[in-house]
Amino acid sequence: MIARFEELDWQQTPMGELMLRRRTEPGTGTQIYEVKLGEEFLMSSLFTVAEEQMSTLGLAAATGEKLDVLVGGLGLGYTAVTALGDERVHRLQVIDALPAVIDWHQRKLLPVSSQLVEDERTTLRHDDFFAVVRRPPEAGSPLHDVILLDVDHSPRHTLHPSHADLYTTEGLTALAKHLGEHGVFTLWSDDPPDEEFMTILASVFDDCRAHIVEFANHLTGGTSSNTVYVGTKRLS
Repeated sequence: MIARFEELDWQQTPMGELMLRRRTEPGTGTQIYEVKLGEEFLMSSLFTVAEEQMSTLGLAAATGEKLDVLVGGLGLGYTAVTALGDERVHRLQVIDALPAVIDWHQRKLLPVSSQLVEDERTTLRHDDFFAVVRRPPEAGSPLHDVILLDVDHSPRHTLHPSHADLYTTEGLTALAKHLGEHGVFTLWSDDPPDEEFMTILASVFDDCRAHIVEFANHLTGGTSSNTVYVGTKRLS
């Protein structure tokens, strides 16, 4: 029997105090894993439907039998592990700016960590995703078939001001250079569909859609939703 709240890790990061904790849900005894940055809740294993659906929707839009997938934002690992469930995924690279988050999975502190790190297709990379996609792809490096991004709360509510330029026509154009022919960009957002961002997305990508992903929220007794944006690289 564990305490209701158990701190699994605490580290000081450039963005503030980062904490991984586990708690026991009253009544059910279910163990819930939560990440806090300062006083802000970043993520919880209580609600993972939208993160999983982001992978499902992004990969459903992809073509080909040997897919190279890039994930921006490791978090609790549900996005990446869902992607590995698609047998077409040949290579999965996950970039996270916080080495502490990568360390959690390497130490197998989270429910899906073993499944993630023990899969030979997986590479965990400590880097700034936003800086990576601003730069042109390195000569000889493979382009990606799918890019899945789950870092900021939404295009309007970023974790750091330096992320904001990605959600412009210029930023998305730079990102698209990292995608191969018919490559797919997929973005998670905590906000409802944003018409202004959809216009920007459609200025760079084709077949743009904003999927509303609903899930039961027993904390409120109702239904909550997130948004998953999907676009396909425009042929030049």
